[in-house]
Amino acid sequence: MRALIPVSDIMTKDVIALNRNDDLERAEMLFKRYRIKHIPVVCTDVVIGMLSFTDLQKISLAEASADEHDVNTVVYNSYTIEQVMTKQVVTIPPSTSIKEAATILSNSPFHALPVVEEGMLIGIITTRDLLKFYSKNF
Repeated sequence: MRALIPVSDIMTKDVIALNRNDDLERAEMLFKRYRIKHIPVVCTDVVIGMLSFTDLQKISLAEASADEHDVNTVVYNSYTIEQVMTKQVVTIPPSTSIKEAATILSNSPFHALPVVEEGMLIGIITTRDLLKFYSKNF
C-alpha cells in the first residue's frame, strides 16, 4: 500500500535550518525567501527546537505599520531564537511510514516533523508534503 511508503521518499532533504545563535531577523528572511513555515533549530545538526512563522507573528507588534521593518527589528532583537522556538520537538526516523507521519501530524498542534537519523537532522516532512502525496496518489 502506498501509505506505507517511508517518509524518506517524500521528505524535503535540503532542509533550511537555523543555529541557536542565529537571530530572528535571519529567521524571518529565511521564511520569506524560501516560502516556508517551519525551520528546525540545530546545534551541530542535532535538532534542539523548531521555529514556525507563526512563532514570529506572535511576538511581532507591527501588523500594518509603515515602519514595520524597524519595529520588527526592535522586537526581534529583544528575543533569542531559543526563547521563541518550541523546545519539545517530535522527531521521526526516515523509515516512518507516510501513514504514521500523517497520523502524528493530524493528532498534534504542529505541522512539521524533523526527520532524524542517528541523532542528526536529515530531512523534514510537513502537512503540505503529505497533502501533495495524497493528492497525487489517492
